[in-house]
Amino acid sequence: MLQAENTSVYLGGFVQPVFDAQTVFRQVMNAMARPGTITRFDALTTPPAPLISVTGSIAAALFDHDTSVWLEPAQASQPALTGWLTFNTSTKIVAQGFDADFAIVTDAGALPSLESFAQGTQEFPDRSTTIILQVESLDQGPRLVLEGPGIKEKAFISPSGLPDQFCEQCSANRQRFPRGVDLLLVSTQGLIGLPRTVKISRG
Repeated sequence: MLQAENTSVYLGGFVQPVFDAQTVFRQVMNAMARPGTITRFDALTTPPAPLISVTGSIAAALFDHDTSVWLEPAQASQPALTGWLTFNTSTKIVAQGFDADFAIVTDAGALPSLESFAQGTQEFPDRSTTIILQVESLDQGPRLVLEGPGIKEKAFISPSGLPDQFCEQCSANRQRFPRGVDLLLVSTQGLIGLPRTVKISRG
């Protein structure tokens, strides 16, 4: 019985790993290329709470043995969650955000300062953290205006649960270009990509 319980911790990964990973990868790339557009996801993974299926699917597609991920302390202390991630992706869990290729934040309102994550360098801006930020909803919050590459004039999003200083943090992040972090806003509805090049203001 104990063995069965231990094994069950790791269930819920991709059923068709190669096909599912390719599908999710394309969806993530599409979301980053078209900021402000909600990219819908099928429920391809069943990770432990508080991770949702979209977060688990992105992790299963993008994480591997060469990547590292930062988790909030409350989540990093959960063996079921860390075990699921490491078993299904082979990623490494790190204690500091500036050491992470990816970060998963399940409490969007308590998002740490974006400067606390890896910013990349002028020569290698890709050596920065991509933050997967779970929000309550992608369309039930205050309106935000997006401008920049990949957007025709302006785009509008309304994610809920973001911290009060989110726009200010993103503005400072954009000013560090080509350095800075990229964000993926996720909910049960899907994904919105927010690359560091996007200007975000209150609408």
